Amino acid sequence: MEFRQLQYFVKVARLQHVTKAAEELHVAQSAVSRQIHRLEEELGAQLFMQKGRNVQLTPVGQLFLRRAESILTDLDRAVTEIHEFLDPEAGEIRLGFPHSLGYHLVPRVVAAFRKLHPNVKFRFRQGMYASLIRDVLDAEVDLAFISPHPERNDQVTGEVVLTEELFAILPENHPLALEVSLDLAQLKNETFVLFSPGYSLRSLVWDACKEAGFTPQIGFEGEETDTIRGLVAAGMGVSLLPEMALYQTSAMMPAVVKISRPHVTRTIGLIRRGGEKLPTVAQMFHSFLLDYFKNEYTPR
Repeated sequence: MEFRQLQYFVKVARLQHVTKAAEELHVAQSAVSRQIHRLEEELGAQLFMQKGRNVQLTPVGQLFLRRAESILTDLDRAVTEIHEFLDPEAGEIRLGFPHSLGYHLVPRVVAAFRKLHPNVKFRFRQGMYASLIRDVLDAEVDLAFISPHPERNDQVTGEVVLTEELFAILPENHPLALEVSLDLAQLKNETFVLFSPGYSLRSLVWDACKEAGFTPQIGFEGEETDTIRGLVAAGMGVSLLPEMALYQTSAMMPAVVKISRPHVTRTIGLIRRGGEKLPTVAQMFHSFLLDYFKNEYTPR
């Protein structure tokens, strides 16, 4: 069995068309067909069946595709690791993070790292809590910032790199807008603007309200900190946001008030796959981040 056969097989399986696969591979259609035929002979099984002008995987072909894709992925990763070992400065770091860290934290740490390593490339992937963990486990990213830091997960490992406070945000004309601090229970009769289900900040706010003795009345939901902040500023309700989400200023800004009780914080973790060694360039970035948050990071 040859690498070329696996490569041709996967391409045909993805496109479901031999001619299109040959065009993308820049080889003759007959060459692709010949290699697929040899692969089927070696395996003793039919991998494709004709379906009109297209081809379709047989059940055996579907089974083999998963293994073939895994082999090619591992081979690509091995080649990348060798190149990065020989020259980490020319490597690529795949980093995941939630939307709430995309404005301030991620650009800041990446800029600081690239001052020291200007040739290192980054590939970013945003997502919610569950999808970020899945991306780490599926090797879609090497490292991911995540909030809150998972306390119990046998498949990922990591560290809390930052803990930040959440503040109440209110319309500027709200009776409590000029207070130095407030008890969260004072907002029990307010309409809340919350993140949509699946976002960790929604759970944090919900749990904080429950701790304060009430269930929040949800009037509006959003998926971006800018949306939450803007709706509150427009008088559509109140909410809680982490300090980092309040650095950005715009024409419409809500009032920001400290919460005296309960004390509401979120942890930000840096996670990676458990039991696996990071690629050289990702390990270099990981070490940089731990040192950066310990010795250099300031909130603003």
